[in-house]
Amino acid sequence: MGFDAVYYEPAALHYELGKMLQAKYESLPWIEIESHNRIPELTASENRDFPKLKQHLIIGVRKTHKYVPNYKVSDWLVPYTSSGCRAMCLYCYLVCNYNKCAYLRLFVNREQMLDRILKKDAEAPEPQTFEIGSNSDLVLENTITDNLIYTIERFAREGRGHLTFPSKFDMVKPLLSLDHGGKTIFRMSVNPEEIIRRIELGTSPLRARIHALNDMAEAGYPVGMLLAPIILVPDWKRLYGELIEQLAEELSPKVKQDGFIEIILMTYSFVQNAINTDAFPNGVKLFDRDTMTGRGRGKYSYRNDIRAETESFLREKLSQKLPNMPILYIS
Repeated sequence: MGFDAVYYEPAALHYELGKMLQAKYESLPWIEIESHNRIPELTASENRDFPKLKQHLIIGVRKTHKYVPNYKVSDWLVPYTSSGCRAMCLYCYLVCNYNKCAYLRLFVNREQMLDRILKKDAEAPEPQTFEIGSNSDLVLENTITDNLIYTIERFAREGRGHLTFPSKFDMVKPLLSLDHGGKTIFRMSVNPEEIIRRIELGTSPLRARIHALNDMAEAGYPVGMLLAPIILVPDWKRLYGELIEQLAEELSPKVKQDGFIEIILMTYSFVQNAINTDAFPNGVKLFDRDTMTGRGRGKYSYRNDIRAETESFLREKLSQKLPNMPILYIS
């Protein structure tokens, strides 16, 4: 994966992973920073520079470890080894948190972070499930750091509950032979190929994602599938109907028998719209005032009647084509 510069906190180079990254990217300019959260020359960039900012790699030490309760597929949302992403999905919720600075940040103190997860799991009255991929795509990150290899195998030895993470990437080959103990739940995010190509910029194609999900299931991982986010483009019923047909044809029997489904409708924001307007002037326009309504400060979601129609359509199609895969929730 190519980058054009590395911005780093000096303390990061005291860690084993930091030293490995320094050697891996020794040919790039290394620019010292005080904090991965405050890089003035990058935050001062224009919205149109968003794609250029994605070419930078930021390396630091994660200092905050706030666990957020979750009631969907995990007990906790956990900050882990990265935030931001190299991809440029036009709806990316990370932009809401980081604005145009949603570039990839790697945190080198993985041992400390996993120690905390294991401690919380051990102290809980019953085994816990930890979502470790809510701030980044860990399959993409793993191509740089091998952090998933370290994390999955160590948690298999020492953990009681489960780890889980979603992905839009297909680079799972390094994970297939790991001794995971069934303690890591892999979830693949899917969308119609047209939406992937035009909106989920820089991510893996649909067919590659399906193959990766099949491979992970065959390797013994518990698996799930996210239809997410559902984007109501003008011909959405045709696109999502065809997607479900393709999934029914190409998912392996093991995924269709043992996997589960999550469905998330797109939420959009004023911040995303401002960046997309400047950085991708010819991109798909995601804000639709005819179908969307305000949802909190500067955010938009589909109207309740539109959401109800969408949910009814998806439930019917999925019950016909993938009847054994339970829908855990629609949000």
